[in-house]
Amino acid sequence: MSHTVTVGGVAVDARHWIGGRRVASADTFTDHSPIDGSVLGEIARGGPAEAEAAVAAAKAAFPGWAATSRAERARLLNAVADGVEKRLEEFAVVETADNGALLRSHRRGVMPRVAHNFRFFADRLLSLGHEDFETRGHANHVSWDPAGPAVLITPWNAPLMLASWKVAPALAAGDTVVLKPAEWSPLTASLLADVAAEAGLPAGVLNVVQGYGSEIGDALTSHPDVRRVSFTGSVPTARRIAGSAAANLTPLSLELGGKSPLLVFADADLELAVDLAVEQYDNAGQVCLAATRILVEESVAEEFTRRFVERASRLVQGDPREEGTDVGPCIHPRQLEKIDGFVRRAVAAGARTVLGGRRGEGQYYEPTLLTDVAQDSEIVQEEVFGPVLTLQTFATEDEAVRLANDTRFGLAATLATGDRDRAERVTARLVAGTVWVNCFFVRDLRAPFGGSRESGVGREGGDWSFDFYCDLKNTVTAPKGWNDHG
Repeated sequence: MSHTVTVGGVAVDARHWIGGRRVASADTFTDHSPIDGSVLGEIARGGPAEAEAAVAAAKAAFPGWAATSRAERARLLNAVADGVEKRLEEFAVVETADNGALLRSHRRGVMPRVAHNFRFFADRLLSLGHEDFETRGHANHVSWDPAGPAVLITPWNAPLMLASWKVAPALAAGDTVVLKPAEWSPLTASLLADVAAEAGLPAGVLNVVQGYGSEIGDALTSHPDVRRVSFTGSVPTARRIAGSAAANLTPLSLELGGKSPLLVFADADLELAVDLAVEQYDNAGQVCLAATRILVEESVAEEFTRRFVERASRLVQGDPREEGTDVGPCIHPRQLEKIDGFVRRAVAAGARTVLGGRRGEGQYYEPTLLTDVAQDSEIVQEEVFGPVLTLQTFATEDEAVRLANDTRFGLAATLATGDRDRAERVTARLVAGTVWVNCFFVRDLRAPFGGSRESGVGREGGDWSFDFYCDLKNTVTAPKGWNDHG
């Protein structure tokens, strides 16, 4: 039986990567392309045995990796970045086939960002530090000690970018890693293992295991030798992971769902606001940060809606490998059915379809806008994770803030206004981990990232990532008590 999956002429090993070698499983699962439903290949399906082997490999490699100098760790992370850049086209082609996101975006933005993630944390590692300080003549020195094996569980909507967002700081911190990619988009994680090995990363420092969360995920997150768990995904899965990790008091970083608002005030540049709103259809709406709830001041709502529909109607939906495509497919038939169910129930409850609202052929769903939706309705309160937006109106600034904050989530918010004072007032009152003013999706790795309420626990990015992946230590030294001999 062949263990190789060939995608767009790129050979991908479908086995796990554990302890510096490829490991097969007795069982496999089938990986399909969302573009046309075609079978990409059979992927090794791990379970408790593979989880145990991967954690054991990470544990065995940890002392050596933790003792590796910062300079050497940084050199190896930069070597991984070099490998990603060298094979950028291969990563782009494979990921587009595997998760259906636009090939042009993978080529121009996503894969270069993957390399940047590794370079950023390599550089940050070399500058990481805290000034020593004195307490009654005693010296205080803060250090960041590697914590141990880290389990990183990543989603399917931006597989390699979000994997690198976790893998790079964990490795920089001196932790060893077990990466578990989503079963709907596992292929580029396997390619990353190849690149890391070619870069010279020691065996066991990075391990990649594939499979279903219910079969291998629990075994990883409940393992007593795992010292960190980082997860990006849904709230129900996060609750399960938190319960699994609780027995060992394993620290968690959870980046979860969102139901983010876009607030459009009458004083905003309306063309900019429309552009920001239409941008929420990026990646077929399968973006946790997407501002899916559009809140528009009553006096400009009619004009905003007219311009939005005109602009969104020009979006081209189709094969994500084509340069002219704007909106690709949904990841999986199950996700497509979920999206369609949300829309059908919303319409049955009284929502009005202004744009879209229908399934296309295959795994495509039309970019959709719904109005006449109640604040307490399912479509307003629950994450759809597809190309579906709602539009509500508000009369006052206070009402806008109240509607924006009135969900159980708090991942992000976007604000369109021409009034600087209003921007400061409103952003101070919004419950969100990230707020964008007159822009969207501008991300700097120096900034903290995470969500409030049910959108997450903890922050990563910049030094916050090192704070999570390390055990911080303060060493206090007395000014005397030394036996100096010259």
